[in-house]
Amino acid sequence: MSVVEQEQTGRSDRAATEPLLSVRGLVQEFVSRGVGGVKNGVVHAVSDVSFDLMPGETLGIVGETGSGKSTLARSIIQAPRPKSGEVVFQGRDLMRASHHALKKARAEMQMVYQDPFGSLNPRWRVEDVIAEPLLAHGWSRDARRKRVAELLDLVGLDPSSYSRRRPLELSGGQAQRVAIARAIALNPALIICDEAISSLDVLIQAQVLNLFEQLRSELGLSYLFIAHDLATVKQVSDRVAVMHLGQLAEVGPAEQIYLAPRHPYTRALLDSIPGLDPETGQARRPVPLQGEPPSPLDPPSGCRFRTRCPRAEERCALEEPALADRGDGHFVACHFPLEDLAATIPQPRDSALVDGTAAPRP
Repeated sequence: MSVVEQEQTGRSDRAATEPLLSVRGLVQEFVSRGVGGVKNGVVHAVSDVSFDLMPGETLGIVGETGSGKSTLARSIIQAPRPKSGEVVFQGRDLMRASHHALKKARAEMQMVYQDPFGSLNPRWRVEDVIAEPLLAHGWSRDARRKRVAELLDLVGLDPSSYSRRRPLELSGGQAQRVAIARAIALNPALIICDEAISSLDVLIQAQVLNLFEQLRSELGLSYLFIAHDLATVKQVSDRVAVMHLGQLAEVGPAEQIYLAPRHPYTRALLDSIPGLDPETGQARRPVPLQGEPPSPLDPPSGCRFRTRCPRAEERCALEEPALADRGDGHFVACHFPLEDLAATIPQPRDSALVDGTAAPRP
């Protein structure tokens, strides 16, 4: 049995009820400095974020630019280590892991970045780029060469045609496929996609999304899929987490989040998407969210969305809302959530959330 087969067998033997990734009370802050290194304040990038990711599940994370999505991803892989909280991956507490233990854990959790050319060394050939993590973990030359050929074939690139090319000889879609091949080289359990398709054109986006789904099915991968395109996140995710100013505003099944959002911020994000009126067929103009986003250097008291929320009341300024279960695994951090329309939503027949294979938890 090969190393890859052994890893897959061990992964399938884990209890499906145990989260692959468990994040609790995660806090990440940075000191902001101005001219001459003078401290301007503290950037509250991620504030008390908690959620679970189950084996084989895709959790989409959406929000405005600056909401803390990418910082959350980097905090999970401990680059840099968060200020406080817990990150438990496959039963290992990464916050307290040694350098050696963290290196071993990172072999099981990889990232795919927004700009494939920025994440690939332009001087290296494709075979060397993909083989880099294998070399770091002690694979022999013959084993690396064989594995690189397998990976290129798996992501839809002919090894004989692409292994000797350099990144600048590739198209955007081909370069992203190479980045994905490198990410899955060590057979990880978790892939974190940080805006992984936003720099690609629409046709290539569809191809890369299909590749992600194919790899999830064949390799048993789980994904944290970060994007600002809400329609894309809905397409690929079992559950969706909506971030606002470093906090989770809403978490729930993708279909419920999009058809019956309960947080005013989620509703505002959906209203900002242009589209067609299903009844008249006429173009529906996006409704922009009023007001300027608060600064993470000085977030509002209580609910951080209250300065732009049409439902805000005095309680919103005095008391920070907790992420509470509103039923059916739909979690909302709002004192005055929108009306629950979930009962009127036809549930998708093929959703993993319907047959129970993906547990609805925050």
